[in-house]
Amino acid sequence: MKNKTPSLFHGKEFTAKLIKLTLPIAFQSLMLAAVAAADAFMLGRVEQNAMSAVSLATQIQFVQNMFVFSIVSVVAILGAQYWGRGDLNAVNDIFCLSLRFSVGVSILFFIGCVFFPRPLMLIFTNEEALISIGCSYLKIAGWSYLLTGISQCHLATMKISEHASTAALVSSCTVVLNIILNAIFIFGLLGFPAMSVQGAATATLIARIVELAWCIIVSYKKSYIHPKFTRLFAHIPVLTKDFIHILWPLLGASMLWGVGFTSYSAFMGHLGTDAAAANSVSAVIRDLVCCFANGISAGGGILVGNELGAGKLDRGKEAGDRLLVISFVAGFACTAIMLLLTPLSMNFVKLTDGASYYLKGMMIIMAFYMIGRTANTVIINGIFAAGGDTLFDMYSLPVCMWGIAIPLAALGTFVFHWNPLLVYACTCLDEVGKIPWVLVHYKKYKWVKDLTKSV
Repeated sequence: MKNKTPSLFHGKEFTAKLIKLTLPIAFQSLMLAAVAAADAFMLGRVEQNAMSAVSLATQIQFVQNMFVFSIVSVVAILGAQYWGRGDLNAVNDIFCLSLRFSVGVSILFFIGCVFFPRPLMLIFTNEEALISIGCSYLKIAGWSYLLTGISQCHLATMKISEHASTAALVSSCTVVLNIILNAIFIFGLLGFPAMSVQGAATATLIARIVELAWCIIVSYKKSYIHPKFTRLFAHIPVLTKDFIHILWPLLGASMLWGVGFTSYSAFMGHLGTDAAAANSVSAVIRDLVCCFANGISAGGGILVGNELGAGKLDRGKEAGDRLLVISFVAGFACTAIMLLLTPLSMNFVKLTDGASYYLKGMMIIMAFYMIGRTANTVIINGIFAAGGDTLFDMYSLPVCMWGIAIPLAALGTFVFHWNPLLVYACTCLDEVGKIPWVLVHYKKYKWVKDLTKSV
């Protein structure tokens, strides 16, 4: 395979396809992040503690999403390759396999949030005011966690079967519904009583019900894929083995990253209400900006996977080389966006002077973190995953996150009592420190693989 220097200004077919996939996926990701933003900003207008408590409570769903993300990522990896090969029966079987795993995970998180919310909140904070508010949120929102995994499997299947725009439409409309219901239930509009955090949870539950119903109805339209119930519990040895083989390192990496990332919020929660509030706002803004990287990662990964599954390894490698360049361009763009948003972020919600000071510092730190976060997201979750190279992330995380960032942040929080901004900077070390390792692994081209088999 020739090793050419990729250019952003060549490969019009690839660029056109990437934009066609990236825009709806990025928009879908943006709209999903907008729900968290709406919760934070609306509750921030009511009370700082309400905003902080819900931000900490939703870390439970964040952990659940790590499981669901791993499962639907297998749909994107295997499904994209079999779709490129033209094997629709295999794509349907992969869909059914994902539903089995996802429903099982969703049931566990539902039970934890609805019946045992206090022990879960104690993981993230020792502030009794935040624990009480968070529990009232989880008891309602936990019901929505039953539905999320199922709808995400449907949406992932739409994306790899050339219906990414429909998936974006479904997510976007239900997000708009969620935001509207947030305003109605939180502030007591249209004759409804003001419900604060319970209102935010109720809005989320209603939106998830609508989303799942819409996904199921759309899946039965012509050219869409719906799960064949005769295959829902069928055992397909080849696909099941490949599904699990790809899933377990993805799940391991997701849990290492998800639990580690959640621990960052826990550190902030133990540094006082001001630090927790500032972290809540910065996390929402970070997630909004990261949507751009998520879209490139998902869309680019599907394109690379299509080429590899069709047996066109040279074209798959070339697509990966182009994405590598794009990932760093996008990373610096995200840095610029974060710096531009820093002065604006001060006016988003009502914060104390201490929280405003912390927020400004966190935004500046996060601006430089975004270079690594964006590049690593596209390369690891997009390029490497497209060829089934899912093991790299699982062994890089114990070194960069668990070996460096978390121990330093934990020591700073519980032993040395550092300034919250220094602790926050420690939590950002993992993505930046990982970049050289990621680039070295990329050049080995272990990800250039055709995963499809005769089923």
